[in-house]
Amino acid sequence: MNYYFAPLEGMTGYRYRRIHARHFPGMDRYYSPFVVTRDGGIMKEKELQDILPEHNENICLIPQILTNIAENFLQASGQMKDLGYREVNLNLGCPSGTVTGKGRGSGFLRWERRTGLQKFLDEIYAHAEVDISIKTRIGWDDPEDFAELLELFNDYPVKELIIHPRTRQDFYQGTVHREMFTYAYENSKNPVCYNGDLRTIGDIWRLQQEYPDLQSIMIGRGVIADPSLVSRLQGRNVTKDQIWEFYQDIFNVYQQWLSGDTPLLHKMKELWIFMAEGFTDSEWYLKKIKKSRNLTEFQGIVERLFEEQDLAVEDKRQEEQKHGIRK
Repeated sequence: MNYYFAPLEGMTGYRYRRIHARHFPGMDRYYSPFVVTRDGGIMKEKELQDILPEHNENICLIPQILTNIAENFLQASGQMKDLGYREVNLNLGCPSGTVTGKGRGSGFLRWERRTGLQKFLDEIYAHAEVDISIKTRIGWDDPEDFAELLELFNDYPVKELIIHPRTRQDFYQGTVHREMFTYAYENSKNPVCYNGDLRTIGDIWRLQQEYPDLQSIMIGRGVIADPSLVSRLQGRNVTKDQIWEFYQDIFNVYQQWLSGDTPLLHKMKELWIFMAEGFTDSEWYLKKIKKSRNLTEFQGIVERLFEEQDLAVEDKRQEEQKHGIRK
């Protein structure tokens, strides 16, 4: 099984990726938060810095591109080829209104845009000099639309089709439409990768049982909440001290990067909205973290969380017994 770290805008930049890979090895690929193309394909300096090879040493990074203009995609992918990348990922999944309103991300999946999507795919697959994988949702508002979408994707040599089985209108709410991933698993002419609501070892083992020939899964929020998730899947023991060292490394690197206490406090609060899930009885601490007014107060609460609570880690033997799973 290949494990991929999903891109989360504002969360999984190169600083975070490098620290994560150093503390918790085992992730086969990291995907960059999307690069927005512009006329001429020129990236913002921030986006360029995020994908520079020298900022991503010792990890396998796949840059992700967000656009609905074929010429811009080709120019941007050409820049990435010049940087040494041999694969890029097309974002057809972002549900943000600022993205979909311009017909990008999952906004490209609306019925009225399908002809444009087909022309776009014709152009990029005919002329790109790198492999192209696709990260997609299953449609705009109707899961049943995915059968036709998959038929379209089957017309192209998609390096890998990464499927989040929700529609754009689902955002991140409700259960995923697993039946539509099953349809892709059985009918896709290209390799498929599952993405969506994988939070625990049990979630992943059950997925592997359901799809025994599945070669790749992508995890995002589950790894932000428990950065050791994939390491533990691969049999490594992880202690609370290791999570503390990981967090301290992030705090120190971000402190050097961000200008002033306020931006750092906001960034750390954003991180702990996810990381608190990795601890037992963390609700009270998370409320206090969100309300903290300065770094001293914030750090005191985080230290109490580490001292007073345990990691919310499933016991592997209990999971095996409960679900009849054998690795």
